Formats: sequence, structure tokens, C-alpha cells
Amino acid sequence: MNQTSDHKQQIVRCIRMLEHNGILDYNGHASIRLDGDRMLINIGSCQRSQLTVDDICTIDFDGNVIEGNGKPPLEFHLHAGVYKARSDVEAVIHAHPNWSTVLSTAGVGYIPVYAQGSLVYPLPVLDSPDSINNPEMAKRLTDTLGDRPAALMKAHGAVTCGESLVDAFVLMNYLEDNAERQYMAAQIGTPYSFSDEELMLCREKLWNPNLFKRTWDHFSAKLDEASS
Repeated sequence: MNQTSDHKQQIVRCIRMLEHNGILDYNGHASIRLDGDRMLINIGSCQRSQLTVDDICTIDFDGNVIEGNGKPPLEFHLHAGVYKARSDVEAVIHAHPNWSTVLSTAGVGYIPVYAQGSLVYPLPVLDSPDSINNPEMAKRLTDTLGDRPAALMKAHGAVTCGESLVDAFVLMNYLEDNAERQYMAAQIGTPYSFSDEELMLCREKLWNPNLFKRTWDHFSAKLDEASS
């Protein structure tokens, strides 16, 4: 199996795990950068819960289909914009996670209330609910994202990125888990926010490829169990 085939399989696995975990719904997409200003991404019309490698296409950064069946999602501009702005990024995920979106809809700032949540803090917010379906909106998003690994879009969703799809996947899960804990804690009191020293210690210990792989494997095993 060549690298492109491996990448396709990884995107399928990623999206199906996110859908199974309730983070990605009937919309949402994941991509992996290829050389020559190209990317792999799921087609817009695919059924996320039943995704296969046949639903992954290769496109250029202008959205032209190079290989595959179907058209890319309208928000391919989001992925292309991040890749153009960030040479360090090799994978991007966009989803509409419930709890994170609740925070941005209510105008409540994200605070790190558990260790893994520190990895995406501070979390910038794009001050628009509009779809990232044109270069102008993509530029607004990348300006908001800056050099951060994640951002929220007000009343819309979230984006994570990283050096690998595993990184982006894990950060999306951490972001949403933290948002849910923050919301729940606020129902009974004032959520505790980690101090600067605690944040530094968490990042030193938890930004670890082996721990990221273990998190991926955890959700992968859960998907296998549900599918058996």
C-alpha cells in the first residue's frame, strides 16, 4: 500500500471516529496535505458514518479535482487557506462539535479546565458564523488562527491542525472534552481555570506523540467494538 492509500485510510478512520464520538455530524471534513499544492479530502456529499476510501478525493488548492469521484466540500477553502498560511501544518480538521459551539454561540471564552484542554489554550475565535467557502473567509480564519493549533468559529464550529492527522484528531477531541467539562462545571459553580504554571507543566507532559497515538488508538478500538 502506497503512502497516498495509507493517507486515504487514515482520513476515513479519522472521520468515522469523530462521527462515532459525536464530534462530527453530517457535515465536516478532514484533509492531509500532499506535495505540489494538493490535498486529500473527503467529498462533500459523502455519508460520514459510512465513509470509505472511495469518498476521498485529491484536489488542488483551487478545488479542482485531480483524482476521485465527487466534488470536494464547499469549505475546501478552509483547508487550502490553512495550508497556504502555515507551512508547518500537514493535516486539518473542521467539525461542528456541540459543546465548543455552545461556548462560542454564548460568547463564553474557552478556559482550560482539565489537563488536555491546555493544549489548545489560548483558543482564538473567528467573529463570524459564515461558512468558510471563499478565499476571503479563509483569510479571515487563518488570520484568527495565527500560529495556534486550533480555533473556534462563532456559532459555527471548530478547526484543528497539526503535523499529522493524528495530532489534529486528538486536539479536536481534547478541545471538545474541555468545552463540555467547562459547561458542566459552570452549572454548579465557577469552573477552575489552570494557572500559567499548571498550563506549562501540562504542555510539557502531554504534548507527546506517544500519548497522541494512544488517544487515537483508544477511539479506534471503540469504533471497532461498535462495528463488531
